[in-house]
Amino acid sequence: MPTSRSPLGSRRRLGAELRRLRTRAGLTLDEVAAQLTCSTSKISRLETGKGIPKLPDVRELIRIYGVTSDTEQEMLLRLVHDSREHGWWEPLLDGLPHDTVVDLSARHAALESDALRVSAFEIVWVHGLLQTPDYARAVLAATGRVEHDGEIDRLVELRRRRQEALLRADSPLELVLVLDESVLHRVVGSPAIMAEQLQHLLVMARRPNVSVRVLPFAGGARRGHAGAFGVIEFLPGAGSDVAYLEGHTGLTHLDGPGDVEEYRAVFGELLLASLDATASLAEIDRFRDIHESYAEGRPA
Repeated sequence: MPTSRSPLGSRRRLGAELRRLRTRAGLTLDEVAAQLTCSTSKISRLETGKGIPKLPDVRELIRIYGVTSDTEQEMLLRLVHDSREHGWWEPLLDGLPHDTVVDLSARHAALESDALRVSAFEIVWVHGLLQTPDYARAVLAATGRVEHDGEIDRLVELRRRRQEALLRADSPLELVLVLDESVLHRVVGSPAIMAEQLQHLLVMARRPNVSVRVLPFAGGARRGHAGAFGVIEFLPGAGSDVAYLEGHTGLTHLDGPGDVEEYRAVFGELLLASLDATASLAEIDRFRDIHESYAEGRPA
């Protein structure tokens, strides 16, 4: 079974194991809930990693499911322990306002920490996993979700820590990013910040686990243009894949199989309509030169 890098990852893995054991035992959610004398929704939340597991409940589920292997029991109980640990992001978010945004940021950081791959389409900004500190600061200031410099600094640091997943030596996170051409045009912060940001994209896109493609204006309107979104994929046994949407109030996560497959299909269409890797890097480099020219006060 894959290891977890976050408490949420441990909950998702525990949930996947509990669902597997329930299926093996031939029991329905209602039947398990009746034996555990709890609601069906509680069992469902445990299986989807949305509920925080309690040791007595999991011990009882082990009994109900007839788990006799010491190794299997120890693995389940270890996941319960790990799922109750604190995530690395919690000190950065502690005390920040706008609880919904903060909660979603924490969940997203946890999902990325344990993911195999993120496939994302961005229509306004560069993806957070590839933002430079100055660009991230300008984005956060523009959204108005946080108002004070200290709060912005903490969220910028959160993004920097998230980016470490791309750089880790052991199984780095894979990122497949499609950028609408408008992202290259839009001046975020200043021309100098844009030039630095696009240079960073060029550097990161040369890593074997990072792919950046540009969807040109010439490609016309696509159904993916309804808004920025992504699909987060996990190794088998690590919980179901998750789609997410970006909006004014932050991120919305969707884990229904139909939703995930729909967004996976839309992303595939956008990827096919994008420039190839070489042409995409050339386009990013061209816009880097343009922004750099404006920053230096010379004609583009």
